[in-house]
Amino acid sequence: MSKRRQGGDDLKRIGYQPPDRYRLDLEVLSLSELRQRVVEEAERLAHRIDFHILILVSQGHCVHTVDFTPMPCRPGALLALRPAQAQRFDFSSDWEGWITIFRPEFLLPVHSTASVDDLQMVSGLESLPEYQVLAEKDRQAVTHAFAQMHEDTRLGAPAKDVNMLLRHQLSALLTRLHLIHGRQTSQPGQASPNQQRFKRFKQQLEKDFARQHQVAGYARQLGCSEKSLSRATLDVAGMTAKTYIAARINLEAKRLLAHTALPIAQIADRVGFDEPTNFVKFFKREVGCSPGEFRRRNRT
Repeated sequence: MSKRRQGGDDLKRIGYQPPDRYRLDLEVLSLSELRQRVVEEAERLAHRIDFHILILVSQGHCVHTVDFTPMPCRPGALLALRPAQAQRFDFSSDWEGWITIFRPEFLLPVHSTASVDDLQMVSGLESLPEYQVLAEKDRQAVTHAFAQMHEDTRLGAPAKDVNMLLRHQLSALLTRLHLIHGRQTSQPGQASPNQQRFKRFKQQLEKDFARQHQVAGYARQLGCSEKSLSRATLDVAGMTAKTYIAARINLEAKRLLAHTALPIAQIADRVGFDEPTNFVKFFKREVGCSPGEFRRRNRT
């Protein structure tokens, strides 16, 4: 991983940029190897990622922070993190594990037409929870998959061929994780209509939360009624669509308040408010404190 800033006051973004001479689109490394790269204190702070990360804790305990949520991890804990999330590694604890990073486009085929397998791989990744704990048998299988990919990244073969191999291995790993999650949650293989609707809503919200704040706008885009959308969101996420939208807007505001020096007026504009005063009222109503108070409590 390599640091890449997007403007002096933005939350630090880290893009997929492996070491020199590494020509592959997926990287597997141990926590020990990552520690050797993190030589500056600044790189230990929270940052926004531009790629996917799978983290498997194999030894020890740590607390990995994702979007202001501390996640205590023990052996067998698996984290599946996505682009745009803010995260912070726990380098102060004595733990070991495997880390796999890859850009979103690595999941897409080189040719223009996606196959069923391509679509299933993307779906399998999106369905994974941010945090789960694997049973011992599953942990052994997943550990073996990480270790094999780690070994294969060092094959003395053309990058094109190794990338193809890694892509198939990642597909198999994601399929396994998808099946494990389904077994743990006792979910049937076919998602319910509400799950499918919520998934589409969540994808659209991620694109438009800074421009569209109303449930009605998302309902129109999804071709359903506001009532149906809110029912689906309540069923899957445990909250109404209106509350879910507000939570996503506030998450972005929290990221910018805690991890950047951007003025509050500029943050208000970033999350879709024409008037800073309206943003301040909205934030205080939803979070329980003013943006300034939140920044003072959570400044990194």
